[in-house]
Amino acid sequence: MALDSDTLQQLLDTLTRFVNERLRPLESKTAADDRIPQEVVEEMKALGLFGLTIPEAYGGLGLNMQEEAAVARVFGRTSPAFRSAFGTNVGIGSQSLVIDGTEDQKQFYLPKMATGEIVGSFCLSEPEAGSDAASVRTTAIKDGDDYLINGTKRYITNAPWADLFTVFARTDASVKGARGVSAFLVDRKTPGVSLGVPYRKMGQQGAPVCDVIFEDVRVPAEKLLGGAENVGFITAMKVLDKGRLHISAISVGVAERLIEDATKYAIERKQFNQPIAEFQLVQAMLADSQTEMYAAACMVEETARRRDAGEAVNALAASCKLFATEMVGRVADRAVQIFGGAGYIEDYGIERFYRDVRLFRIYEGTSQIQQTVIAKDMIKRFS
Repeated sequence: MALDSDTLQQLLDTLTRFVNERLRPLESKTAADDRIPQEVVEEMKALGLFGLTIPEAYGGLGLNMQEEAAVARVFGRTSPAFRSAFGTNVGIGSQSLVIDGTEDQKQFYLPKMATGEIVGSFCLSEPEAGSDAASVRTTAIKDGDDYLINGTKRYITNAPWADLFTVFARTDASVKGARGVSAFLVDRKTPGVSLGVPYRKMGQQGAPVCDVIFEDVRVPAEKLLGGAENVGFITAMKVLDKGRLHISAISVGVAERLIEDATKYAIERKQFNQPIAEFQLVQAMLADSQTEMYAAACMVEETARRRDAGEAVNALAASCKLFATEMVGRVADRAVQIFGGAGYIEDYGIERFYRDVRLFRIYEGTSQIQQTVIAKDMIKRFS
C-alpha cells in the first residue's frame, strides 16, 4: 500500500537526517571494528527500518517498490554495511515469507521481523552452487512428519546474528535442476545448525558473512515454506527479482555520495594555482559520473513503477542491476582518480567505498548472470 506523498517525504527526511547525523560519523569506526554499534541497531529498530517492506497487517510499513527504492537510495549515501544490518529483513530475509508463506507462517514470523526481534537470512548459495543456484546439493529428506536437512550454505549475509534462515534444499533427488528444490524456515537454535568462522572480506566491514552448516537438522513439515514441495526455486527467483531493484537503488545512492564528495574535493583542491575542478579532464570525469548516475536512477524509478503496476519486470530488473552496479564501480574509480593520492588513503573514505561497491556486481546475481537473463528474455520475445 503506497504512502501519500507528504508521509513518504517525511519518512525520507527523517532517514536522511539519521544517515547524515548518526551514521556517516560512524563509518570509519564501523569499518575498523567490523561491527555496527548495537545502540545504532536499536535506533534502526525504533525507526521501523526492519519492517519497511513487511505489510502493515503484520506490523510493518508496507512500502511498495518505488518507496523502497527511494529509501534505499537514501541509505546508499553512507556505508553499505549500515543498510545491510536491516537489509535482509527488508529484502531476501523476509520477502520469501511475504510472497509465498502460508498465513500461519506469516502470522508467526513477520510481526517479529518487522520489529527486528527476529533477523532473517537467506540461505541459497553453496560451495558448488553459486551462480548456478539451481544445482543446490543441500538435501531435505522426509522422515515421518519432519524433514532432515543436510548441507552447507556459503557466503550468507547476516548469518552470524540471524535468528531465522530461509533454507533452500533438494526434496526430490529424482528431479534435476530447479524443480526439485524446496524452501524451509529454520530457527537458528535448531539442533544441528552451526556457523562457520565469519569471513574477512575485501569491503563492507560491519556486514557479517559466514557459512551455515546443517547436520541432520530436523524441521517440522509446517516449516516448509508455503506448505508445498519443489517450488522453492521459483520463490527464490521472485525474491531476487525484487532484491535486484533494491541493490540498484543502493548503487544510485552510493554514486550520488561519491559524486558529491569528488566534486567538493575538486572545487577545494588547487593545483597550478587553480582548483582542479577548472580542468576539463576533471570536469569530464565528473560529468560522466553524473550522467551515468542519472541514467541508472531513471531506470530504477521506471522499473519500480512498472513492478508496482503489476508488470513482469524480470529482465528490466536485471538490466537495472547490471547497469547500476557497473555504473557505481566506474563512479568510485573516477572518485579515487579525482582525489589522487588522497583517494588511496583511508582518512578520506573514498578507498573504502571503492572496495565496498565491488560486491554489488557479484551478489544476488553477478553481472554476467544479469546479461544472461536479459539476453534470454530478448531471444524469447523475438523468436
